[in-house]
Amino acid sequence: MQDADDAWLIDEFKATGKLDFLAALYQRYMNLVYGVCLRYFDEEASKDAVMLIFEELIVKLKQHEVQNFKSWLHVLTRNHCLMKLRAMKNKESRQVSIDDHLIVENQENGHHDNGMSLEDNLQSMEKCLETLPEEQKRSVDLFYLKEKSYREVSVITGYEMNKVKSYIQNGKRNLKICMEQQHD
Repeated sequence: MQDADDAWLIDEFKATGKLDFLAALYQRYMNLVYGVCLRYFDEEASKDAVMLIFEELIVKLKQHEVQNFKSWLHVLTRNHCLMKLRAMKNKESRQVSIDDHLIVENQENGHHDNGMSLEDNLQSMEKCLETLPEEQKRSVDLFYLKEKSYREVSVITGYEMNKVKSYIQNGKRNLKICMEQQHD
């Protein structure tokens, strides 16, 4: 298999589904894949990406007609890295911790200057969280503290997506009001 050309290995993999053919092909270009990943990630994340890309290849190679495997793999690798970066960036911006958000809002409103420490704010938030209606408390906890997406919260709780969004929005507002009342 080491002497076989790329096209033959692709054809054999597609025909038989045996990973030995794909592994032999991927082995030839693994350094290229790793090198591209290093342009986007650190060493550890790059090693993980190399393995994930192999798994992605199992599916994608069956779906596409590939003329030049090396070029196609380079594009697939680059796209994988960019999508991973985009997903990480979106998660960071979307998953702002409710603790930080409320504390920052309190600081902006001048409430933090009244001697309340971060620990006091966190304790206050925990007390206020307990006062929320069950649906809001559960949704806020899953979304902000357990970092679940709207869809994941909906699946876990069984609430409709629009209800989840409403519970989170109302819960966040109610938490803020409760915390402001405790600070006054």
